[in-house]
Order: sequence, then C-alpha cells, then structure tokens
Amino acid sequence: MTTSVLDVPAAVAPQADGAAAGAGRGARRAHGVHPLTHRRAEALAHEATRRRRLALIARGRRARLAATVGVVFALAGVNVANHVLGWDTMWLGPVGAAALLVFARWQGLSWHQLGLARQTHARGLRWGLGVIGVVALVYLAGILLPSTRTAFLDARYHLPPAGALLTAFVMIPVGTILLEEVAFRSVLWGFLSRHARMWQVLVASSVLFGFWHVFPAMASATGNEAVGSAVAALGPFAKVAVVGGTVLFTALGGVLAGELRRRSGSLFASVGMHWATNSLGVLFGVLAWRLAA
Repeated sequence: MTTSVLDVPAAVAPQADGAAAGAGRGARRAHGVHPLTHRRAEALAHEATRRRRLALIARGRRARLAATVGVVFALAGVNVANHVLGWDTMWLGPVGAAALLVFARWQGLSWHQLGLARQTHARGLRWGLGVIGVVALVYLAGILLPSTRTAFLDARYHLPPAGALLTAFVMIPVGTILLEEVAFRSVLWGFLSRHARMWQVLVASSVLFGFWHVFPAMASATGNEAVGSAVAALGPFAKVAVVGGTVLFTALGGVLAGELRRRSGSLFASVGMHWATNSLGVLFGVLAWRLAA
C-alpha cells in the first residue's frame, strides 16, 4: 500500500525539518559561507545602500538650496539693473518673469507650487476682484478727506487723464506687477517652500520684497509732498527714515499679498491686490490733484 505524506506521524515532521535545515547549513559550510558571515554581509550591503540614498538626498538638497540662492541673487541683479543702471522695465519685466518661470519649471516646480495651476484660477480671480473693491473704497475715502488727501499728491502721478490710464493699465502691470508677483509670490515662493514651513516662506518672501523697494524709496522723499513734509524735521536722517519706513510698509504689504496667495492657492489674488494698491493709487492720485487745484 502506498504511504501518503499525510500519513506520516506528526513526530516525524520536526525531524524531517531539522534534517533539511541541517542539510542547508551543511551546504553553506561546504561552500565556505558561515551563517553569521552571511548575515553580516547582508547588513553591510543594506548600510551601503542606505548611505548612498542619504548622499543622493543631501546632494538634492544642496542643489535646491543653490537654486534658491541663485534666484535671490538674480532678483538683486534685476533690481540694480532697473533702478541703478536705468534699464527699461517695459521689456525687463516680461523677460525677467519669463526667465524665472522657465528656470523654476526646469528645476522641477509644478504649476501648483508656482500658484498658476489651472484649477485655482477662478478662486484667485474672485479673491483679487474682492481686494480691488476694498482698496477702491479705502482710496475713495482717503481723497475725500482733506486731512489724508495730501498722501495722494505724488509728483510722479501728476498726469493728464490719458497718461494716468496708460500708467495704471499698461506701464505698472507690465513694468512692475508682472515681474514682482512672479518673482516673490510665484518662483521665490515655490523655491522657499522646498526648505521651510509655510509661515517661514511668507515671512522670508515678504522681507525680501521689502528690501526690493530700497531704491524706489530713495526717490519718494522728494517726490511725494506728504512724505517729504513728514520727515523734513529729521534733517539729514530724512532719507533713512523714508527708506526704512518704505521697507517696513512694503514688507507688511508682502505679508498681506502672500497670505492672499496662500489662502487662494493662486497668484491672481496677490496680483489683484498689487494692481489695486499701485494702479488705483495713480488714478485716485490724479483725482486728488484735481480736488487740490
């Protein structure tokens, strides 16, 4: 009668397993590989793989950090070219913004990280239009009150209506807003988010945005009647006060713009705020000059 495997007594099975294990150990010994040596080799191979992975991660972090620092230095160079060398911002703005976006995409940033994902456009536009409405109401109240009207009397914007419209709808959006928003709330924002928490990204981008306005602030002490009279008593320190105040004010504005970008997930929200504060300032400034005449 044929004996089935199932008919083998239970006591025999451990003996068979032990015999098989012994045969395996014997085979390893026959080939000159001790069990402890084998496990040690596996552990060493695993450790070497782990170290290679950590080295690749560290190399990637260094590369991302270098790219972020490169963006900051590039923005510093653009600022000097604009305000010191006198390059024309009407071409520098679009070219600089396009170059920054190309570099960001080449470095692996997604459209979502840049605040330009298609699914966020509608939400960003709603936030932007809402901010424009709020700023318009504030500016309207400002020029209607004689005590605050002088803040709008900026000599740079003492323009005829056609010039004011061209400045508000073409020159400021193309020459200023496009580059600054892409630089600080899109590309730099995306690079910083690789290294820091969101609140740190917000603070860092806003501080750099404040320092971006050092050169423009140097001209505002003599161009704006309200600013000039406010710091006249400081004598030789007047320009320092204007520059410091402008950096602080624009940094706080950067915090607000960055928060709009964070909440909406879209660059369009901060663009709306930027256009409202700058371009509506020009349009209401023209109206303030008319009321003061």
